[in-house]
Amino acid sequence: MENGGSTITIKGILSLLMESISELEDEEGRFVKRTISLGMGDPTLYSCFRTTQVSLQAVSDSLLSNKFHGYAPTVGLPQTRRAIAEYLSRDLPYKLSQDDVFITSGCTQAIDVALAMLARPRANILLPRPGFPIYELCAKFRHLEVRYFDLLPENGWEIDLEAVESLADENTVALVVINPGNPCGNVYSYQHLKKIAETAKKLGILVIADEVYGHLAFGSKPFVPMGVFGSIVPVLTLGSLSKRWIVPGWRLGWFVTTDPSGSFKDPKIIERFKKYFDILGGPATFIQAAVPTILEQTDESFFKKTLNLLKNSSNICYDWINEIPCIDSSHRPEGSMAMMVKLNLSLLEDISDDIDFCFKLAREESVILLPGTAVGLKNWLRITFAADASSIQEAFKRIKCFYLRHAKAQSQTIDDL
Repeated sequence: MENGGSTITIKGILSLLMESISELEDEEGRFVKRTISLGMGDPTLYSCFRTTQVSLQAVSDSLLSNKFHGYAPTVGLPQTRRAIAEYLSRDLPYKLSQDDVFITSGCTQAIDVALAMLARPRANILLPRPGFPIYELCAKFRHLEVRYFDLLPENGWEIDLEAVESLADENTVALVVINPGNPCGNVYSYQHLKKIAETAKKLGILVIADEVYGHLAFGSKPFVPMGVFGSIVPVLTLGSLSKRWIVPGWRLGWFVTTDPSGSFKDPKIIERFKKYFDILGGPATFIQAAVPTILEQTDESFFKKTLNLLKNSSNICYDWINEIPCIDSSHRPEGSMAMMVKLNLSLLEDISDDIDFCFKLAREESVILLPGTAVGLKNWLRITFAADASSIQEAFKRIKCFYLRHAKAQSQTIDDL
């Protein structure tokens, strides 16, 4: 697979796509086509995705109590760290303590912390392709060499573990695993995660487990935290409230040492963590203070509703993809909020690559998709399905019209017309 090699951020390219749209108005000044974005993983853009009343009330109570307007400890409020430890321990064969948990400003800051702590001269890190470009961006700032291993679409986007072994050397510090998968919409099985842990142990490296989409699994495989295998290999678990509770703007994340063997218990390592957090700004104190109530009192029915919405919307996407010849997905989404589809340029008359496809689609149909180049796969597309059904239906109707407009003559069939 070809790596796009770009360090442009997802937000950066989506902003350029939005700027390229010229919204046409009719004679009465109304927009002819509303913009539909299936490019950004922010479910709050659509009214069907809303957080719980428990979350809203907890934040309101915290704010109005007048107890949480001051600075929090740099590693986070003790009650917040304790609540997250208890929440994560529900799915582990061992118990975490509050000392294992550090509060971050969203999962993005947790990524930066992890890479900053691992950086050293000549060090390298193994990243998935396709993946989340913030890892590469943070690595470059930390002078960490990036080495990419492929995810295999024909195997449900599993990690190519043979490639991992061939890429690693004595300077490799970690392997990044994103599960449930962003941008691929996959969920790894227990067996595959165990193989990942055993491979990392063999190589003498730790695993960074990006679980920002933790528990957002709606296929046949349940979500299994990488920390389950913490006795095999040390794991740094990164997560947040953002996706499962549908509050990405609250910027409440965590960096957790899921490591029952105690590899991170060295006082020097703990002190280094704490000193680094002294220079960071964490989430607002009143947001942190609301976390224990949010984690303890959110009803399972809320999570089930979210999963049903995501499963339904992902199925709509998958079914539509089969109706449009120039895009293809061999893997039905099983989790997260996005999927990857392959672009068949041979069926299109005047489209040069995935970036050209997305910019022309934005200008002509006011539909935003993310070019695969932004996540490491040229001539693929990332489609976010965290949207309401009617918006997804309308977006794909426009994508099909776009295909018919740009299709080579011999690629059109009677069924297309």
